[in-house]
Amino acid sequence: MKCMIVVKATRSSETGALPSKEMWDAMGRFNEELTEAGIMLSCDGLRPTSGAVRVHFSGDKRTVSKGPFDHTNEIAGYWIWEVKSMEEAIEWVKRCPNPMPEASDIDIRPIFEGEDLKALTDDIAAHEQK
Repeated sequence: MKCMIVVKATRSSETGALPSKEMWDAMGRFNEELTEAGIMLSCDGLRPTSGAVRVHFSGDKRTVSKGPFDHTNEIAGYWIWEVKSMEEAIEWVKRCPNPMPEASDIDIRPIFEGEDLKALTDDIAAHEQK
């Protein structure tokens, strides 16, 4: 199962401050463990939303807004992992160093894969045949 591990933004990540050397080293060790276990497919940290742009869709209308955005709904970074189960992903996230100097959240989001989409297209084809 592929999943996206989402590090939620905080007030400190939205300032653009880089992590401390200690945090950088701890996260580097954690990323090495993920790589050695064959779990990590990719990862990146994101710049603050002050440099971001959001495009809002409403029917055919498009509205462009420039950041910064409310940090409580934003992403500061992510990993893409290949794990056997949600339980395995949870156990790995629990081992992760806190990525922020303050309290923070990490979401685990399963990624749609080929089999998921095949089931959807099969359902659509069956519905159309009726």
